[in-house]
Amino acid sequence: MPQLSPAAALQIALLLSAVPAQYFISRWCGSTAVQRYHATTRLLRIWKQWRASYLNATAWTDWTNQQLSKVKSLVGLGQEVEQVSPPVETLIFDNDQGFFGASKAVRSPRPPFVFLRVGEVVMERKGHMIGVVVSWDEELRAPQEWVDRMYSNSEDTKVEKTPHYKVLFSGPGRSSLMVAYLPQTQLERITGMRPDIPTLENYFTHFDGTRFVMQDWLRELFPEDENEDG
Repeated sequence: MPQLSPAAALQIALLLSAVPAQYFISRWCGSTAVQRYHATTRLLRIWKQWRASYLNATAWTDWTNQQLSKVKSLVGLGQEVEQVSPPVETLIFDNDQGFFGASKAVRSPRPPFVFLRVGEVVMERKGHMIGVVVSWDEELRAPQEWVDRMYSNSEDTKVEKTPHYKVLFSGPGRSSLMVAYLPQTQLERITGMRPDIPTLENYFTHFDGTRFVMQDWLRELFPEDENEDG
């Protein structure tokens, strides 16, 4: 049995489809020559449109890319994410700029005007919350944005030159934590109370009945804070 090449098969298929196509055109396009002319022109135009869109590899590639772009935009992958600096408030937990008591500089000698010490239990004067001091700066060290927001009026500008303390407080939840950076004027030392605050074990070894005892790494930063005469 002779083998047909793909080209020969295509030619035979076109010949076989010519008569049905003519019949279809004559039935669909009308009986007059003018009607058939306009119908044939319309069919050729449709064929060109199909070739330009559905039978064109470039068109399919463009369509595919469009669909991928839509999917990416839906899942948040279609646009580059703008690099945004973290909110200033998050820096109070920890930072590399030395803000909010996070400086790794040794606080020695200890200035005599710094009244409170690391490990002491304190009360915040306005809200009467009980917390524990975990760090201090001899004067405010914070981003200017935060300073402007917290001490905007002229009466508060002198507060910037007073000692500031990083204090841990219990949050509203049983295991929640609040961190504050407060001036010395808003804090008061209290005794005879051991607050239950999450993460204190990261800073202290135990409570000696009066204050929390610093871990070695913290004592290296505040070497004079456990010496009442320092």
